[in-house]
Amino acid sequence: MTTRRNRTRLSVVVGAVCAMAMTLTAHSGTAYARTDDHAATLAALRTLQAAAGPGAAVHAGADGADWTLSAGTGTYGADRPIQEDEHFLVGSQTKTFTATVVLQLVDEGRIALDSPIETYLPGLVTGNGHDGTRITVRHLLQHTSGIAAYSPGLPLDVLTVQPPRRSDGTYDPREVVRTGLRLDPVSVPGAAFTYSNTNYVILGLLVEAVTGAPAREAVRSRVIEPLGLTSTFIPAPGDRALPLPAVTGYHGVRLGGFFAWTRAQVIDPSLYGGAGAMVSTLEDVTAFYQALLGGELLSPDSLAEMMDVADVGDLGVGLGLVARQLSCGVTAWGHSGAMPGYQSYTLVTEDGRHASAMTNVMFQFGTPAPQMHAVVETAICES
Repeated sequence: MTTRRNRTRLSVVVGAVCAMAMTLTAHSGTAYARTDDHAATLAALRTLQAAAGPGAAVHAGADGADWTLSAGTGTYGADRPIQEDEHFLVGSQTKTFTATVVLQLVDEGRIALDSPIETYLPGLVTGNGHDGTRITVRHLLQHTSGIAAYSPGLPLDVLTVQPPRRSDGTYDPREVVRTGLRLDPVSVPGAAFTYSNTNYVILGLLVEAVTGAPAREAVRSRVIEPLGLTSTFIPAPGDRALPLPAVTGYHGVRLGGFFAWTRAQVIDPSLYGGAGAMVSTLEDVTAFYQALLGGELLSPDSLAEMMDVADVGDLGVGLGLVARQLSCGVTAWGHSGAMPGYQSYTLVTEDGRHASAMTNVMFQFGTPAPQMHAVVETAICES
């Protein structure tokens, strides 16, 4: 991959990353668009839905001419194509919002990227070989801290050690971090890439320590409200209901033409917080990434830091932001996300093209990540 950013290459430590008949619609604003205008994307979306949940959708466009395609249904057993304004859990796309707030605090001189996390959260990242005096804010943002992959709360997972839960079903993020740190370090800080939710739970605590407000409130006041993202929020602990309209999320299995779905279990948002608890829509996450790349949220210096990527496989990994070189020759930026019931992926380009896709199931094995990428890539290249 080639971009104008400075690049390094990181070694990779393998870890977990928390990707009936068809009903097809297409929208452009409030008007309907012809599906044959986006035939390649429609074919890719059909392929995704055949490998994924009961439904799938993509919201895409360029220069204000947006369109949405849906396949299958947002509620199994009903004819309800997924729409661009329906709420769902965007999972790890939350991380880009959290990273943006951290970099805003860097702009304000309240955080230094290369300062150790111990400076801001003394005594939190310690023990079992972890040393918060050697792990910097940058390491956490770029998943090079050496902290092991950790994805608690997933269904059918009997091996992952779960953090203690309060009597009301919520979690203390410090206990989530301490439980994640019970796993041995996988590398020395700065030496290798390992995707870990623990990094961003720590960053949420960093935002809280510096601002004096919960990370969800800092994201709301600094990002969501200024951009007018009225369908986006990080829920408070205990707030487990999606507002309407909402896409129904499922667990299930798909083997060829056989499939079975059950409603997804609800995970309390306090388990993931700034690492993955956000509720949003295809429209809103698109608007966020467009504003971010457009320089509306960060100084030029901080945006350049965020977009200074290291090569990890076929991805460029920045600070809460991922770059992907597409087949049509353009570099696109964004993030993927998964939570029980949902898998999603958003990419935008610096020339204004965008695509955000989702399906209403999350498989723990055999996730349709290649098909999801194909939808987003095709939509951007068609635009």
